Amino acid sequence: MTDNELLLAMSEMLDKKLRAELEPIKKEISEIKVDQTRINIIIENEIRSDVKLLAENYVPAARRYEDAAVKLDSMKSDIELLKKVVTEHSAKIQKIS
Repeated sequence: MTDNELLLAMSEMLDKKLRAELEPIKKEISEIKVDQTRINIIIENEIRSDVKLLAENYVPAARRYEDAAVKLDSMKSDIELLKKVVTEHSAKIQKIS
């Protein structure tokens, strides 16, 4: 057997072994691609629509909260003023009685 024939035989053996080693890796990559496709479909069909729905409901609720917070602050000021006036009037009524 010549050196070239020996090198060719070794090359073929290495190629067969490499193919055998790569076959499970290719299978795993194929399975990962299938899983990735399934995940992308779930994200597109379910998660994005749910997030969009949440956002559509959140924005109006957040605006209502902001408006209510402003009104609440105003009401607190009004109540404090009413307390002072009622206290003053109560004191005046006590002096009159």
